[in-house]
Amino acid sequence: MELFDYPDKDIWSKRRQWLDDELEKAETGLVYAVSDHSTALFMDMQIAFCSGAWISIVIMSVSVIDSHLRETEAMDTSIGTAKLLKEYYEGEEIDWLRQLRNKYVHHNLDKPFIEMNDWFDNQEQLEKDATKAMKMTISALFQNPGI
Repeated sequence: MELFDYPDKDIWSKRRQWLDDELEKAETGLVYAVSDHSTALFMDMQIAFCSGAWISIVIMSVSVIDSHLRETEAMDTSIGTAKLLKEYYEGEEIDWLRQLRNKYVHHNLDKPFIEMNDWFDNQEQLEKDATKAMKMTISALFQNPGI
């Protein structure tokens, strides 16, 4: 696929099916508290995933998790993201995700994390990281079922 071509329909469908399967595995038939804000962000994140916007997925994942935990767990709008994730995210490797997101968002002039050629040459690793970020986001959304 060329950079700005439409995504291949088969690839889109395969990614959409993977998302549906992951969501189905995460749901236990119970009720989950998920805010409208988090849900709207997560819907957009799913479109980005199906499109193959890997860096966007990593960046969005922290925002979705942050929004969800802030409203459903911490109920605190002033807590810092790092502390929020550490205290309320029940999965592992949340620091990996936050730090990867920060490397994408906060450019370091002395030591760039990603450059244009990296995007072209490292699609496999970018997809792997995005897939892991998506799984972590789904885990956060379904970590505390209600009654």
